[in-house]
Amino acid sequence: MATIFSRIINGEIPCYKIAENDRFFAFLDINPLTKGHTLVVPKHETDYIFNIDDEELGQMMVFAKHVAQSIEKAIPCKRIAVAVIGLEVPHAHIHLVPITKEGDLNFKNEHLKLTPEEFLDIQKRITQA
Repeated sequence: MATIFSRIINGEIPCYKIAENDRFFAFLDINPLTKGHTLVVPKHETDYIFNIDDEELGQMMVFAKHVAQSIEKAIPCKRIAVAVIGLEVPHAHIHLVPITKEGDLNFKNEHLKLTPEEFLDIQKRITQA
């Protein structure tokens, strides 16, 4: 059975897409810690990020870097934090989270509840950055 991320990549579940190439896909997290919280995933299903071969993992990080630079231009923040947890969905992914202080990256924090209009505005700002 396809993961929720594979279903998003295949267009079966809608998302707020930020970037895509032939190997990777980035979209806004619908349960964000901060505005602009984005997930970067490989298009093929791999449960654990460290099972990805070295070349592809390097390319994934370069893809994530370009996405992070767009987020940073669009969302006021001091840094884009990077987190890999990998337990919530069995599909390797990188969290890119705009932060102003270290505590912003605490996944125990209350997550934002944004409207579709807010997500669309954030998506537009990042994709046009």
